[in-house]
Amino acid sequence: MKHATTPDGYHQIQRHDGIFQERVHDAYKIKGKLLEPTVCPQCGAVFHAGRWQWMKAPDNAHKVTCPACHRIHDHYPAGFLTLQGTFFQAHRDEIMRLARNHEADERAEHPLNRIMDVEEKDGATVVTTTDIHLARGIGEALHHAYQGELSYHYNPEQNLLRVSWSH
Repeated sequence: MKHATTPDGYHQIQRHDGIFQERVHDAYKIKGKLLEPTVCPQCGAVFHAGRWQWMKAPDNAHKVTCPACHRIHDHYPAGFLTLQGTFFQAHRDEIMRLARNHEADERAEHPLNRIMDVEEKDGATVVTTTDIHLARGIGEALHHAYQGELSYHYNPEQNLLRVSWSH
């Protein structure tokens, strides 16, 4: 019988008494249930049917800032994607288009998944995101398209993911 192994960078979750206790405290996760419909006054995303989506908000919609706009306002990303290397520098525009296209596809279905900022830092380009899954997804898309080296570091206490891609 083969036993599954835990990949590097991931933490195995232990269940005790049949209940999983969430250890991550995400200050940007909305507590409680929002009244429906609710619209974000900054971006126009609508909370409807239990999730944020892009749709026209009814006139009587409640107003609450969505978690993505809250993170953007506070300059507090959930994901960091560091891009570097000679291949990256030579193909920067093409690679950044791929990253932006991936974000646009993801954001169309999941309004809370957005690129916050792109900045040059210490010879690398750092892309910050409102969601850990978007940073991971862009990194995986780059690795799939161009290979290179891809690594992850997840901090469960801060619900923060750092992705590094170099080539």
